[in-house]
Parts: sequence; structure tokens; C-alpha cells
Amino acid sequence: MPIRVFLVDDHAVVREGLRHLLGAQGDMTVVGEAADGRQAVRGVLQFKPDVVVMDISMAGLNGIEATEQIRQTLPSTRIVILSMHANDEHVFRALRAGANGYLLKEAAGQEVVEAVRAVHAGRRFLSQHIGEMVLERYLEEHPDDALNPLERLTSREKEILQLVAEGKSSKEVGEILCLSTKTVETYRSRLMQKLKIPDLPSLVKFAIQHGLIELD
Repeated sequence: MPIRVFLVDDHAVVREGLRHLLGAQGDMTVVGEAADGRQAVRGVLQFKPDVVVMDISMAGLNGIEATEQIRQTLPSTRIVILSMHANDEHVFRALRAGANGYLLKEAAGQEVVEAVRAVHAGRRFLSQHIGEMVLERYLEEHPDDALNPLERLTSREKEILQLVAEGKSSKEVGEILCLSTKTVETYRSRLMQKLKIPDLPSLVKFAIQHGLIELD
């Protein structure tokens, strides 16, 4: 039975390339795709794929938070992050969220095929360009959650943090997440207290530094 793969990337050309690459493998079939993290969570719940190939940098809900939500709901689903980011912060956050593999887009190609097969078989897979040192450091240190301020936040708080940092108003955030404006403001106030962040510019700076959003 072929490995059922779901693709997530905000660039259609990337999804198309992956679809052709993986679809050409005799042991794989692409069952669905999404352009952002929120679509990904819905699509994965619908199609229940074996493996998800997930980008990180996407508006609304980034790939790391989507990974965390998917693994909480469907823990058997394996997830490979495919990203342009090679720094420790992104790699560690992805692994903590439940990703089983991490690849760099610059090294994509046959590595994606290898990664899908590896994680489906229950193994971890890291891009050669990242190297074994990163994985070894992660596994050895088991970093305390308190070392990463993002880990102080709930999944919902991290969703709201990203949307607010992207410039959404409390009303707009509420419409996206089906929450009242007052509830959003309560979440926003609470997460800023947890992070000891005094104002919106500092919140945006924090979100950029921790890879939740990027400068255009």
C-alpha cells in the first residue's frame, strides 16, 4: 500500500514540484495539499495521510504550530518540515512540536523522497546540510521548556501571537479563530504578561526573533 502524503507550502510552484516528485515514486501517492497552516490542519484531519511535508513560513498559522496541532490530534501522522531556515532555533522548535524530519529547501529533491520513507518507517531524518550535530545536541540536552519563552504559551496563545504580530486587529483575529473580540484581548493581555512584553512593537520584534513571522 503506497505511503499517503499531504503537501503544505504557500508557494504553488513548490507544491507542484513536490507533487510530481513524490507522485513519480512507486510507493507514494499525494492525497492532498494546502497553502497555509490552518488549511493544513483541516486537510490532514480530512485525509489522514501517513506523512505531511510541511513548510514553516506561512501567514496565519506557521508550520511549526500546525505541526503541533496535527500531532496532538493525529499522533500517528509523521511530519517532515521543509524549510529555508537552517538555524538551531527553527530546528529545535520543529522537533519539540513533534516533527519527525527537517529538510532544507536548497537541498530538496531526492532527500525529500528519502525523508518521507524514513519517517514513515519510524525513523528521524535531518537534511545533510544541517548535520548530525544539531540532532545530537537536541537529543542530549532535552532543553527545559523554560529556556524557550514560546513554550510558556498555550497553542491558542501562540496562534493569537502570530496573528497579532502580523498586524491583525483583535476583531480580525476573533473572526479568524471564531472568538469574541473580548476573548482575544484577554488572550493577548495574558500572553504579553507571560512573556513580560510591554507593548505591540516589542511583541512584533519577539515574533520575528523567534521565527513566528518574517520581515517582508
